[in-house]
Amino acid sequence: MEVKIDTKEKFTVVTPIQPELSANIAAIIAKNCDEQLQKQVKNVVLNMANVSNIDEPASDTISELQQKFYEFGASFVICCLQPSVEEFFEKTELLELLNITPTESEAWDIVQMEEIERELLDGDDMEFDKNA
Repeated sequence: MEVKIDTKEKFTVVTPIQPELSANIAAIIAKNCDEQLQKQVKNVVLNMANVSNIDEPASDTISELQQKFYEFGASFVICCLQPSVEEFFEKTELLELLNITPTESEAWDIVQMEEIERELLDGDDMEFDKNA
């Protein structure tokens, strides 16, 4: 098994098992995440605690996944980055673009905040439509 999947109430945690996150493993993660977007609980936390090395195609896949999730109105948060992976994201100018937290608990907080934000924005749209 290349990744561990743990389903929670409001999100699913996807954890790569191997220390190397290659394009092939990133493709497996992308497939699992695409399947997650079809479920009621769409939010994903990518726990990178076990990953000490990532290649550029894999980092591109991760970045594209995050964008896709936000386009579908779902959260995609990365947590527990190892320093070497964080440095790689910094060098490839992805660090500032990705939604990254130090811990899984903080990732859960981000998911909750984004859920509330989406609910409020949806609520505003409804109120706006009523006043039109």
